[in-house]
Amino acid sequence: MPEAVPVVPRPAVNGTGAQPPAQGEVVDAVVIGAGFGGLYAVHHLTTNGFSVRGFEVGGGVGGTWYWNRYPGARCDIESVEYSYSFSEELQQEWTWTQRYPEQPELLAYIEHVADRFDLRRHFTFETRVESAVFDEETDCWTVTTDAGEQVRTRFVVTAVGCLSSSRIPDFPGLDRFQGRAVHTGRWPHEGVDFTGQRVALIGTGSSGIQSLPLIAEQAAHVTVFQRTPNFSISGANQPLDPEQVRDVKEHYAEYRDQARRSFGGSMIRTNRVSVFAVTEEERRAQFEARWKMGGFAFMAAFEDLGTDLAANALAAEFVSEKIRRVVHDPEIAERLIPTDHPIGSKRICVDTGYFETFNRDDVTLVDVKHTPIEEITETGVKVAGQVHEVDVIVFATGFDAMTGSLLRMDIRGRGGLTLREKWAAGPRTYLGLGTAGFPNLFTITGPGSPAVLSNVVLAVEQHVEWIVDCMQHMQAAGLATIEAEVDAEDDWVEHVNQAADRTLYKQANSWYLGANVPGKPRVFMPYAGGVGRYRKRCDQVAAEGYRGFRLEPAAPGDVGTSGHRTAGALAGS
Repeated sequence: MPEAVPVVPRPAVNGTGAQPPAQGEVVDAVVIGAGFGGLYAVHHLTTNGFSVRGFEVGGGVGGTWYWNRYPGARCDIESVEYSYSFSEELQQEWTWTQRYPEQPELLAYIEHVADRFDLRRHFTFETRVESAVFDEETDCWTVTTDAGEQVRTRFVVTAVGCLSSSRIPDFPGLDRFQGRAVHTGRWPHEGVDFTGQRVALIGTGSSGIQSLPLIAEQAAHVTVFQRTPNFSISGANQPLDPEQVRDVKEHYAEYRDQARRSFGGSMIRTNRVSVFAVTEEERRAQFEARWKMGGFAFMAAFEDLGTDLAANALAAEFVSEKIRRVVHDPEIAERLIPTDHPIGSKRICVDTGYFETFNRDDVTLVDVKHTPIEEITETGVKVAGQVHEVDVIVFATGFDAMTGSLLRMDIRGRGGLTLREKWAAGPRTYLGLGTAGFPNLFTITGPGSPAVLSNVVLAVEQHVEWIVDCMQHMQAAGLATIEAEVDAEDDWVEHVNQAADRTLYKQANSWYLGANVPGKPRVFMPYAGGVGRYRKRCDQVAAEGYRGFRLEPAAPGDVGTSGHRTAGALAGS
């Protein structure tokens, strides 16, 4: 075995990335990303004695909520659920103010967690991981950053987020635009003043739907360029009732247990009745009650809304009627009603006053599905030969979801195989946690896990705890590597497809399938079998000695940097 590389003590990182540690550091695990997943990974790993280095491209913690600062940015999961459950003290001491928290409150919460558990010191900020290369002789990874630093590690844990790789379509002439162009996923931290400005809003997904009402309040005029209308449900957002908060805090253990066993990782209860098993009057009453609840509760009005097209059509028509009642102009209302996908087959949006905004005289809707954007000119957006002159373009054009941030890095496994090559026909994982040919590489909420179909905070907790338990098992058993077996991976990919086939998800050209990225393979990426079922499967795999993974023993005397036997790091490798 090659001579060990010593661990060099490093100065505290000040949050700006200005004091990088020494070259050649050796750690048990490298964690990439400082959002919900990365922070908890670092906390749980260090609590269990593993040495860790974290890297984050942003200037601070927060992940999604560090970057997405556009007007109206808020979570579509209720605040009391979209939060960590690993610490009872944390659950009791933090008090949310709104049902659906806005970005500033979410970022304040994440920063509080980072400070409370002293997590920032493990991260180097404003630093991008460029590559991670596996060495088959030493069973270790070399991680290289854009600053030229190299860190050797036994394990790589990616916590890069499912919706973190923002994209702007390749519009001709974009570089010629003389005004200001911003993307909702990389919003300027100082904000954007739209006062007196003519604004083009391109895209009507979640960020476009959330931002439009607030942009319209400031701007002189907003032109909305809509390719595909989306279903959106009012969030019925409001300040949290102190009594409700007290109740949740008193019963958190019970509520969290219910969420972990549910389909989506939340406390929303599905009405276990078919939409066809009730009268029309009862059906409308249930739809109306769920509509008033707001948010994702609507799609839980009946058990077959996500699996039966005829049942789904009844729900879609109910929401369409709501849109027609809100939007005064019948023609505009019809253009805002989706007709090309079942409701809920794309991630349903949760809004505050979105459809009402189209009643304003200073808001114009332009259909770019039938007459696409031809080009961006020096002064605006050209459609059907007409230039809509604007001062600011807001791109609410989404992300290269689930795989984009992973594939932007040069990740190389056995035989120099790149992850991009491995996933050329679509992502292939086992349990969304690992992929064959890439030992000791774990993906938090990766493709093949519930991820974006669930409450992501509970999802990352489950993944992190499974990963750290696995590393501890390897430590105790004297194992050097764990790697998904090809057969297990193939079976899991087939199972993920079968789960999606039982739903209506594949009937939409959504980012779940990568349909928003030209050239991206059309593969349904998240696991649609439900959080509870998925958790049970992961627990079963671990209980059976990590069935479906190949585990290889360490060489004699291979002891990690933290004193761990083989599971930790590389001193002696």
